[in-house]
Amino acid sequence: MGTQLTLDHSPRFTKGQVMKTLIVCALIAASAAAAAQETRREVTLASKNAADDRRANSDAVPAVQSFDATIQRVVILRFKFDTDLLAGLQAAIREHKIRNAVILSGFGSVRSYQVHQVSNRDLPPKEFMVKNPSAPADIISMSGIVMNGRVHPHMTLANADRAFGGHLEPDTRVFTFAVITLGVLDDPLDLSRLDDWNDR
Repeated sequence: MGTQLTLDHSPRFTKGQVMKTLIVCALIAASAAAAAQETRREVTLASKNAADDRRANSDAVPAVQSFDATIQRVVILRFKFDTDLLAGLQAAIREHKIRNAVILSGFGSVRSYQVHQVSNRDLPPKEFMVKNPSAPADIISMSGIVMNGRVHPHMTLANADRAFGGHLEPDTRVFTFAVITLGVLDDPLDLSRLDDWNDR
């Protein structure tokens, strides 16, 4: 004698539950699509002399170095929609003939970004290049220094989900506007080794 199968046709989910499930699935898909735009690649920085990366710290280099400087003037820079933030900053530094400065503040928003972040703990340093050509974010803060005309800028960005940041790279394009304030220092200082990891 065969087994008789009875089908239960009673609904297991209400229409409201089905709609909530579909909305959650759509949000997950949208989030995954947005995240897919962000790319990461790791690069190893080249040393001037690879042997320097392997040597121990020198007692001749103090653990903390001090540089006294006076702010001579303040320069406020405003960047318009779709300006490359790093290229614009470099151009303004040349235009204003700024040799040494500190980045006092930065705010605004971007429509795309590229930053790098350290990704290891031993010399030579490795970095993640984090790039998203289609993600807007607010500029929460900026810091850094201009050393003998060369800028070393860092920034913090935020969107609805997270705050993140790193060293400012090309292809970070302004959205509504960006404002960066520089404190220009007296020129005689030699700050060229401030970001040299082998000055140790």
